[in-house]
Amino acid sequence: MRKEFAIRWLFFFIGIMFIGLGIALTIRGQRYGVGSWDVLHIGMFYHFGLSVGAWSIIIGLVIIALTAILLKRLPRIGTFMNMIFCGVFLDFFNSILPAAHTPLTQFGCFVLGIVGIAVGCGVYVSTNLGEGPRDSLMMIAVEKLHVSITVARTAMEIFAAGLGYIMGGPVGIGTIIMVFALGPIIQVVLPVSRRILAHFIKEPTLMYK
Repeated sequence: MRKEFAIRWLFFFIGIMFIGLGIALTIRGQRYGVGSWDVLHIGMFYHFGLSVGAWSIIIGLVIIALTAILLKRLPRIGTFMNMIFCGVFLDFFNSILPAAHTPLTQFGCFVLGIVGIAVGCGVYVSTNLGEGPRDSLMMIAVEKLHVSITVARTAMEIFAAGLGYIMGGPVGIGTIIMVFALGPIIQVVLPVSRRILAHFIKEPTLMYK
């Protein structure tokens, strides 16, 4: 039991780290635009200061309150850990990654960032320790509205990108690509991550979720 607990949390933090790295990479390639939620975070940063990671945490708190009202229960500890450490890892990688000066390196950062975010989401959600604020909303939509992850995620991304654009966040062709790419990639990665996790913790039922 203790080993299973440790492995789940290891997977959880690996996923969160990938998300933070992925977001930082897309910011390096922001000539193509950044992810929808980061359009909003950067827009808030432009208007009110603090840091992009800090706004990720603040907006996460607002979404946690909304999901708690919708579900009539408090989120699990993993939801709070996701909210905090996504912002922490984002600011960390933002501070150490070198700038991308050429169009080619910026494009490479952008593509790697998309993959990193999607893989990170799939890995940490597979642990079932509590989805992050935004992914909690996504899973609520999947369960309550009976839509696919792709549809739920895409609708959320469009909403966040639109609001972020109004706030002056950097929207580009890459933002549109991310709106429609993240959902399908997560839908592929999530069952694979569940099978890998099930192999390590010897829980066959997890493979078929």
